[in-house]
Amino acid sequence: MPGQLLKYRESEMKRRVVVTGIGCVTPLGNNVTDMWQALLDRRSGVGPITHFDATNFPTKFAAEVKDYDFSSYVENPSRFKDAGRNIRFAIGAASQAVADSGVQDSNHLDPSRFGVYLGAGEGQQDFLQFMTLVADSYKDGEPDLERFTNEFLEQMNPQFELELEPNMPAAHLASLFNAQGPNLNCLTACAASSQAIGEATEIIRRGDADVMLSGGAHSMIHPFGVTGFNLLTALSEFNTNPQQASRPFDLNRDGFVLGEGAGMLILEELDHAKARGAQIYGEIKGYGSTADAYRITDIHPEGRGAIACIKMALADAQANASDVGYVNAHGTSTKVNDQVETMAVKGGLGESAFQTPVSSIKSMLGHLIAAAGSVEAIACLLAMRDKVLPPTINYETPDPACDLDYIPNEPRETGVKTCLSNSFGFGGQNVSLIITEFAA
Repeated sequence: MPGQLLKYRESEMKRRVVVTGIGCVTPLGNNVTDMWQALLDRRSGVGPITHFDATNFPTKFAAEVKDYDFSSYVENPSRFKDAGRNIRFAIGAASQAVADSGVQDSNHLDPSRFGVYLGAGEGQQDFLQFMTLVADSYKDGEPDLERFTNEFLEQMNPQFELELEPNMPAAHLASLFNAQGPNLNCLTACAASSQAIGEATEIIRRGDADVMLSGGAHSMIHPFGVTGFNLLTALSEFNTNPQQASRPFDLNRDGFVLGEGAGMLILEELDHAKARGAQIYGEIKGYGSTADAYRITDIHPEGRGAIACIKMALADAQANASDVGYVNAHGTSTKVNDQVETMAVKGGLGESAFQTPVSSIKSMLGHLIAAAGSVEAIACLLAMRDKVLPPTINYETPDPACDLDYIPNEPRETGVKTCLSNSFGFGGQNVSLIITEFAA
């Protein structure tokens, strides 16, 4: 039965999905041009944390977005005074992508067939204020519910609380761009925005929309976020030289660097794009999604879910492993992730893995968590456009367990027509995308 279903899926006629617009807000630049040039220039977006006082934290640095002018994207910025950084980043990146695509300037767009699918996480937190209210509400060792309720109603902002909800970035984008079609958000940790792109692609393929605005936005650079990752021992503590802290696949890596930002893509059914003469960056050809079903925070040590995910994406694209010319790795710079991902790439691509360049742009951008995959998909599209692969910086000492070609420290000019972009989240949520150069 499974074999019959796979044959059916491979044989059925699927509507083709292309990318016609891109936009981003990142620690390396607040638009696609600046971000891409910074990656090729091997610049790091990492520095001391400025969002809060991190003096007493084990990790005192992150990859923050800098000099971001949100007011340039909306007519009435005060409308978003309670919105978190995730929403502000999402609006900026989406505005760029929509403008880049020109989709709203044509008379071909039916708003009811224009949807939004995001992989977005939080952009602020009020956990510390909430805990303070809880602590202050105790009287003689017993909780005073009436006092807590009164204090909560007096101090907490209901609009601020509403903006914390995970559906809000997608809701704001739908309102701003009159996207009346499907509207969804998934939050599958570090795989979220890649999963959103894959699921948005499926919506277009099956005919439920013609255009989807897809990607992700996230900022966990707040006390609760940094504390959580420190307790998991997942963050680098290389405080003496933060710009060298993110060292994917290097023997001396000691954890990832927390980042923030947004990446957005306009996905469009091919005939719809051609009818309005749209530019085409590339095609979303394959999508694979699996779960390790192993532990809450740990990936499976043999990479079983990641391997299956890569193979699923290749099968969906009807591509061979030897077709892949570049792997944009999840490459977080943690001991376990980089080793298991290396194993997964070899398991998914077979012998071709040793001839396929791999790099992690998290070495420069940090880890944008839910937004990471969408920005990395944009990097794949630009790599195919410009025929140059971004490097893995800070790669100094090879790890015997990581034995692939990681494009160390320098960009590499090479023709590439097919990219594999991996996003492997906490708890073994895996997504792989096959992104190709567009061929009529």
